Amino acid sequence: MPTVLIANRGEIALRVIRACAVAGHRSVAVCAEQDLGALHAELADETHVLPGTSAADTYLNAEALLSAARAAGADAIHPGYGFLSESAEFAAAVEAAGLIWIGPTAEAIRALGDKVTARQLAQRVGAPLAPGIDRPLKDASEVEDFIAAHGLPVVIKAAHGGGGRGMKVVREAAEAPAAFEAASREAREAFGRGECFVERFLERPRHVEVQVLGDGEGTVIAVGDRDCSAQRRNQKLVEEAPAPDLSREQRERLHRSAERICAEVGYRGAGTVEFLLGAEGTMTFLEVNTRLQVEHPVTEAVTGVDLVAEQLRVAFGEGLSLASAPEPRGHAVEVRVNAEDPGRGFLPSPGRITALRVPGGPGMRWDSGVTAGDAVQPAFDSLMAKLIVHGPDRETAIRRTRAAVRELQIEGPATVLPCALAILEHPDFCGGPAGDGGLRIHTQWIESVLMPEFAPQRRPAPLAQAPLHRFRVEVDGRSVELGLPSEAVGALLGAGVAGTAAGAGAGAGAAAGGPCEATSGGGADPASGAAAGPGARSGAVAAEGGRPDANGEPDPAAVPAPVTGTLVSRRAEDGARVEAGEEIAMLSAMKMETPVTAHTGGTVTFLAEEGALVEAGEPLARIED
Repeated sequence: MPTVLIANRGEIALRVIRACAVAGHRSVAVCAEQDLGALHAELADETHVLPGTSAADTYLNAEALLSAARAAGADAIHPGYGFLSESAEFAAAVEAAGLIWIGPTAEAIRALGDKVTARQLAQRVGAPLAPGIDRPLKDASEVEDFIAAHGLPVVIKAAHGGGGRGMKVVREAAEAPAAFEAASREAREAFGRGECFVERFLERPRHVEVQVLGDGEGTVIAVGDRDCSAQRRNQKLVEEAPAPDLSREQRERLHRSAERICAEVGYRGAGTVEFLLGAEGTMTFLEVNTRLQVEHPVTEAVTGVDLVAEQLRVAFGEGLSLASAPEPRGHAVEVRVNAEDPGRGFLPSPGRITALRVPGGPGMRWDSGVTAGDAVQPAFDSLMAKLIVHGPDRETAIRRTRAAVRELQIEGPATVLPCALAILEHPDFCGGPAGDGGLRIHTQWIESVLMPEFAPQRRPAPLAQAPLHRFRVEVDGRSVELGLPSEAVGALLGAGVAGTAAGAGAGAGAAAGGPCEATSGGGADPASGAAAGPGARSGAVAAEGGRPDANGEPDPAAVPAPVTGTLVSRRAEDGARVEAGEEIAMLSAMKMETPVTAHTGGTVTFLAEEGALVEAGEPLARIED
């Protein structure tokens, strides 16, 4: 029975755990300290706790993941999506350690993960491409020369990474130097590399993508396509399959282009080739995601292909189960359920889920990494779950999805559900009063059309962020490190230390040599509050205008944090003069950056250091005239 370690968390980790169970593989979960007792940690056959509470210390820590794999006797590692799933270095390290990497080769990830190289591959196989410079730019003058030759608007993009980071649209030639510097700076901050390239920008484009499967031996199959145009901050909220309003010729060209691009690198496993479709019909290659996509279930719903099962088959030498793409059956819609507040510009909203009611009915699928009582952690992505709905046609699928969103109830964190329902009811998405079925949204449609509609939601109470208490005991003649939440330590001290070693081991788990370990069913009791790490703090929700000072009076000079997150940078010097509206700091929360601006002019004094975790409403600085 092969053993698969899942180097991820949340709903995608649970998705892979279930696929392993069906395939007869043994699953090993890993989790950060605050994820102890989360669903994926509870339902895996074995769980290893990675010491630390940040992504950098845990799910992005290649050595900690490999150490857990060695301790568990794993044969393979599945990266899920996000974190290290598109890291060529991690893929190479996994294979160098003698393990199977469930994904494309490190060489394929490098070739396709570099947008400049991927664009060159697309050009070589005849994929549709907007005009652009197919190499890293030397300086801003090359952008100016490109504008002179091809016109405006243009877009400057980071060569590495994605999610809209390091991307700047230039609509006036005079903006080119500043845009180039900003894109390069953001790329360095986000991805560690500042290389950028430039291409013509398509106005009001749709985002259409093709799902591919490759056997690593030269065969690549386009399994289906999806439309993912409903986005905010260049990140998707609602996806559907198949992509509506494509001609037979357009669909054929997209599928064949995706297959040829991936075949050039001997693609292995699941991947997605993304394109933009301009309002006037122009198509252009965008990028390749060398991993499973968040929205993969809509393709599974209309094709009947289990994409994770296919990943496992290819990785373990069984090959693909299909020789060609099946014809799509009906239509499917996916709604991402993120802990974000549309009424506050989609600010992340970490907190404890106090109630959860999941919809049911024909065609319903619920992929979730949380349940009632769990905490949505500020250190990680805001995605809690995905609602996938299938119907015999697009109109039925949309109607079923509307009903499901209305039935879905989540209390605690703010969610994007009001925005999702507005999308599903809007004529631009569902086809208009005439019921023509046409899709008239684009990738900036949410910000430009829907954003003014939403009222702010109530903020959840902040979560306490205390690390596990660690100590060593001897088990079967070897030293084992235990990690216990504060609540469990308090309970042990209250009951007396004698006779607690066995209970402590079963309650929290441990592993020798670093990561803690717990067998299936041995996680902490979720009802105790220890399951998801420290419990929520009691107290009122922070007021919109900031926090009271030590005397309990509002402080008009305080600049409150708009969201719970990490202060990644100060954009002004301590003691400097700033103007109202000027950006003074940048917070990072749930994989999103949120700028902090001055509410008035004056001299700024910072109250938090870079790297500090701050709560929503907590004063970051004071500005005094």
